Amino acid sequence: MIERKTIVVYGASSAEAEKVFVDAAYELGGLIAKTGRRLVSGAGSTGLMAAVEDGALDAGGVSIGVIPQFMVDNGWLHQGLTETIITPSMHERKRRMSQMADAVVALPGGTGTFEELFEIITWKMLGLFVKPIVILNTDNYYDPLLRMLDRTADRHFMNPVFRKLWDVAMTPEEALSLVDSIPDWTDTTSKINMDK
Repeated sequence: MIERKTIVVYGASSAEAEKVFVDAAYELGGLIAKTGRRLVSGAGSTGLMAAVEDGALDAGGVSIGVIPQFMVDNGWLHQGLTETIITPSMHERKRRMSQMADAVVALPGGTGTFEELFEIITWKMLGLFVKPIVILNTDNYYDPLLRMLDRTADRHFMNPVFRKLWDVAMTPEEALSLVDSIPDWTDTTSKINMDK
């Protein structure tokens, strides 16, 4: 069992997300704080991003936001964070978040969340990121995407071993349990299995 202290969370910024998703995000933030971990997120002031940040803050935890300057200029920054890191670009934001992560949890979201999730999965495939990636499948939101990922392996666009790059949790509690039980992925693992 590995205790992973810094949890990066991706999630929707949409203010119209259904309550079931907002509640799960808030619960995740609270659990991160109550288990003595720190949250790193996108520093957004709306949607699931704000909910996970508020969950951590309301539980007395540390909530660090990483946000590009243009989003700050547009007024999208959560004002109550423990710490804010402002980056010059979206690319730098994602790089900084990955460097800080002991694990990544993806909440439901739209194209921005998908893009973050697929990039970190790709980095793990390439050995550039080795930590756990957990998809929080609240209300079975990610079922179609998970089927598509299976299809990429079934149709030979992805080596089947790479299905092990991510894990799926149904609840926030399960997500945190998984991040402590998944070993680091190694470059060697990728290279060995790519030849099969």
